Amino acid sequence: MILNKLVEIICGITIGSTATIGRRLRIEHHGCIVIHGATVIGDDCLIRHGVTIGNSGTEDLFGAPRIGNRVQMGAGAKILGRVTIGDGAIIGANAVVVHDVPDNVAVGGVPARPLKGTT
Repeated sequence: MILNKLVEIICGITIGSTATIGRRLRIEHHGCIVIHGATVIGDDCLIRHGVTIGNSGTEDLFGAPRIGNRVQMGAGAKILGRVTIGDGAIIGANAVVVHDVPDNVAVGGVPARPLKGTT
C-alpha cells in the first residue's frame, strides 16, 4: 500500500490494483491519470495525460469501462460508467464518454459523439 501511494505521488498515476490491463499499454505522458480497479483494458492501448477511466457515481461503484484493443485516449478524456469501447476506437482530447463506442470510430465532445467521416 505504501509503494502504491509512492507511485501515485511520483508519477501522478492511480491504477486500481484489481484493474485488468492487456499487453503493451503505453502511457505517452504521465500525470493525472486515474484507472478504476474494475476496468478492463485490451492490448496495445494508448493513454495520454489527464485521462480518467472510472465509474459514473455511487449508484454503480463497480460499473467501470471495458476498453478494447488498440484504443487511443486523448489528453483529458473521461470514460465513465459501464461502457464498452470497441477495438481501434479513438477518444478525442477532453471527450466525456458515457455511451458505448463501436469499433474503429473516433468520438469527441461533451458528451462524446462520433466524429464525421469515422462511422
